[in-house]
Amino acid sequence: MQISEKYNPAETEQKWYNYWLENKYFHSEPNNKPPYTIVIPPPNVTGILHMGHMLNNTLQDVLIRRARMRGFNACWVPGTDHASIATEAKVVAKLKADGIKKSDISRDTFLKHAWEWTHKYGGTILEQLKKLGCSCDWDRTRFTMEKKLSEQVIKVFVDLYNRGLIYRGYRMINWDPEAKTNISDEEVIFKEQNGKLYFLKYKLENSDEYHIVATTRPETIFGDVALCVNPNDERYQHLIGKNVIVPIVGRSIPVIADNYVDIEFGTGMLKITPAHDSNDYEIGLRHKLPIIDALDDDGRLNQHGMHYNGKDRFEVRKLITKELEEKGLLEKVEDYLNKIGTSERTGAVIERKISQQWFLKMSELAKPALDAVMNNDIKLHPEKFKNTYKYWMENIRDWNISRQLWWGQRIPAYYFGDNENDFVVAESAEKALDLAKEKSGNQGLTISDLKQDESALDTWFSSWLWPMSVFDGISEPDNKDINYYYPTADLVTGPDIIFFWVARMIMAGIEYKKNIPFKNVYFTGIVRDKQRRKMSKSLGNSPDPIELMDKYGADGVRVGILLSSAAGNDLLFDEDLMLQGRNFATKIWNAFRLIQNWKKEDKPSGKAEDETILWFENQLNKTIVEINEQFDKFRISDALHLIYKLIWDDFCSWYLEAVKPNYGETISETVYDKTIAFFEELLKLLHPFMPFLTEELWQNIADRTTDEALVITQQRNSTDFSNETIKGFETAKEIISGIRNYRQSKGVSPKESVELFTNVADFENEAVIKKLANISNIYFAEKTDKPSFTFLVGSAELAIPLSENLDLEEEKKKTEEELKYLKGFLISVEKKLNNEKFMSGAPKNVIDNELKKQSDAKEKIALLEDKLNSLG
Repeated sequence: MQISEKYNPAETEQKWYNYWLENKYFHSEPNNKPPYTIVIPPPNVTGILHMGHMLNNTLQDVLIRRARMRGFNACWVPGTDHASIATEAKVVAKLKADGIKKSDISRDTFLKHAWEWTHKYGGTILEQLKKLGCSCDWDRTRFTMEKKLSEQVIKVFVDLYNRGLIYRGYRMINWDPEAKTNISDEEVIFKEQNGKLYFLKYKLENSDEYHIVATTRPETIFGDVALCVNPNDERYQHLIGKNVIVPIVGRSIPVIADNYVDIEFGTGMLKITPAHDSNDYEIGLRHKLPIIDALDDDGRLNQHGMHYNGKDRFEVRKLITKELEEKGLLEKVEDYLNKIGTSERTGAVIERKISQQWFLKMSELAKPALDAVMNNDIKLHPEKFKNTYKYWMENIRDWNISRQLWWGQRIPAYYFGDNENDFVVAESAEKALDLAKEKSGNQGLTISDLKQDESALDTWFSSWLWPMSVFDGISEPDNKDINYYYPTADLVTGPDIIFFWVARMIMAGIEYKKNIPFKNVYFTGIVRDKQRRKMSKSLGNSPDPIELMDKYGADGVRVGILLSSAAGNDLLFDEDLMLQGRNFATKIWNAFRLIQNWKKEDKPSGKAEDETILWFENQLNKTIVEINEQFDKFRISDALHLIYKLIWDDFCSWYLEAVKPNYGETISETVYDKTIAFFEELLKLLHPFMPFLTEELWQNIADRTTDEALVITQQRNSTDFSNETIKGFETAKEIISGIRNYRQSKGVSPKESVELFTNVADFENEAVIKKLANISNIYFAEKTDKPSFTFLVGSAELAIPLSENLDLEEEKKKTEEELKYLKGFLISVEKKLNNEKFMSGAPKNVIDNELKKQSDAKEKIALLEDKLNSLG
C-alpha cells in the first residue's frame, strides 16, 4: 500500500493506540515467560501532565515496550495517589466557592464531596499519558484510596502498632497553617529570606536594670517562659536564678543557664518559647519549663496573645514592633538574612508546635534497607545517589505518620474512656469493640461508645506499600500476582522523593515480603528552562505538553525530550529538540517512501549492493550490542543516540544511497527484500522510543495479523559482527567523502565522472566507492603526472587529476598557501618535541599525540609538494 506524502501524527496516533488497547497488547497475566514489572510513581489524582511527567513516563514506556519486544511478560501498573493535602485543598476551595465551610459540615459529608470531586476531575493525567503513548496495563489501574488498597494500609498500621513500632506521643511537629495539618521534616523546604533581628528589652524584676534579647519573631513573646544564658558567660552570671519581665506581656519569667546558648550570637541571651521552637522545646524539657502555645491552627494569635487575639502572626509582627517602640521596649532593629521553613505543598511558612501525633519507629526498618542499596542488591542510577541515600538512612528519625486531614485513610485508633491511654487499635470498629471491652473490663461498651481518631495517615504511608499493594500482596500475601510480579524490575522516579518514597518502599518490601521491591532505581533529572530555572506554573516557563504533542506529534516530543536527558542530570528544555524529533520522523517516513517507489526485478544483485548489505548487516548487529550495553547501564539517552545515528547516518545517508538503483532502472528483488528486512529491524529498535510512527510503517510494509503487530514483535538480538568489515566500509566512506569534497571545492558536478590514482594495491568496497563517488577508473599503485587534487585516508595517498576547466594558477596559489600554513604548523609541533622540559614532563599520550601531528603534517606536506610539481 502506497503511503501518503507526509506523515500525519494526528491521524496515526489515536488509531494505533485504540488498536493496541482493543487487542489487549498491554495487558499481562502470569504465565511461563519471565516477568518484567514496573509500577508507575502514582501521580496526584489532582494532577495534570507537566514536563517532568513527560520525561519520567516516556522513560518508563521505553523500558516496558523494549522488555515486551525482548520476550518478557511486561506489566506496567498505572494508578494515582489520593494526595491528601493537595486534594483536600482543592475540595475545600470548591466548597468555599459554593458558600460552604469545611468546619460547618461533617466528615462524612466532606468525604462525599471529595469522592465526587475525585470521580469528576481525578484521573485526567492518566488519559493524558495515553496520548503520550504509555503502554500501561490499564486493566490494572489502582488508586491509593480505593477500598482494597486502603484495607492493606490499615492492616499494616495495626500490625506495626501491635509490634510496638507505631506509637502515639507529644512531639514538636511542623504545622502548615494553610493546609491545617502537620507535615514531615522532609516536606519542609528551607528558603533564605531577608528579615529583621529585633532587640527587645527585658526588665530585671525589682530593678531598673534592662537586658537586651535578640529575636527574629517578636510576636512569640506571648509564649516566653524563660530567658536563657550560657553558664560560662561571665556577663550574665549574676542573673541566673533571678526573674525578668516579658515586654508588653508583663509576665515574670526566670533566667536559666544552658550550654546550648551561643555566647557570640546576638546578645548571648535567648528567650525560650518551648511551644514555638524545637531547640527551645528541648531546653524546656531539660529545665521542666511550662509550655504556652500562643498561636492557633490558622497561624493567628490566640487568647494568650492578649489584645492581638485573632490577628495573623505576620500582621502582629508589624503591630507589636510599633507598640514595643512606643513603650521604649525596643532597643533597635537590624536587617538579617534568615532561613525560613516553608511547606513543600502550600508554600506557607511553617510553625513549630507541640502536638500529639502518631509516629513510626524507623531505625529497625532502616538497617536492612540501607544494606540492600550499599550491597548493590538494589542499584541506583546514577550511582552518586548512594551517598545521599546512605546519609539519610544513617540519620533517620521516627516518621510522623498522622495528618490533621479528612481525606485519607483514617487512623484506626478507637477511644473509649477519659484517660489518655483509653484507646485500642484495630482494623474495624467491630474488632476495636472486642479489644476495648477486654482492655477496660467493661462488657457493656457498644460501638457508639467508641470514637475513632480524627486524623488521617500521611499519604506516603499508603504509597510506601505500592509495589505490593497494587497486587494485593498485603491482604493476600500468597496470591498468584504478587508471587509472579514481585519484586518488580525497575523504578523510574525523581531524586527529590528518594526519602519520601524510594527508601520507604525498600523498607516496606523487605519487612513484608522479605525481599527488595525492585532491582534498579533510575533517577531522572529535573526539567529546566534555558536559564536553568525549574519549570513551574508560577514562573510561566513550562510549555503545555498536550500542545507540544499536537504540534510535533507524540513521537517527536518523546525523542526530543530523551535526546538530552542523561540519567540524574537536569534536562534543559529546548523546543528545538521537539523539532529535531519531528524531523527524525519525517526522515524515516521519506526513507520508506523512497524504498516503496523502487521497481523490483528478478535479477542478480550488483557488487556495490553486496558490499553495502554485508557492511550494514555487521553495523546493525554491532549497534544492537552497543544499544543493549547502554540500556544495561540505564544510559537510555545514549541508546537513543545510537539508534538515531544508525538510522539517519548509516541507513538513510549511506545504505540507501549505495543500493538505490540509477534513475529509471530497476532494483534486484533480493536487494529490495533485504532492504525491507533491514528497515523492519530498525523499526523494532526504534519502536520503544517512537511507537506510533513505527507501528504505522510496520503495518504498511505488509498485511499483518494481530499476532504480528510491531508492539509485540521480538527485537533482533544478534551479536555476530566483524569489526574488520565495518572498518573497511568506514575507510570507503572517507574516500568517498574526500572525492565529494574535491567536487564541492572545485565546482565539479557529481554527474561528471573522475579518475582516481592511489599508492595502495586495492580497496575493500571498491564497487561502492566507484558508485557513490562516480569514479570511471581507479589506478592502483600508480601516480599521475597531471595536476591533481590530493588527500590522505589512513596510509593511502589519493589523487584526482584536476579538470581541464580549472584555473591552474589559482589552484597553485591555494596549494602554496596551504603548504605555507602546514610548514608553520610543523615548526610549532617540532618546537615542542625539541623542548626537553616538555618531553620529560608531559604524559605519554600527549607526546604521542604531538608525534602523530608531526607525522601527519609531513605526509600532507609531501603530497602538496608533489601536487605543486605537477602544477608546474
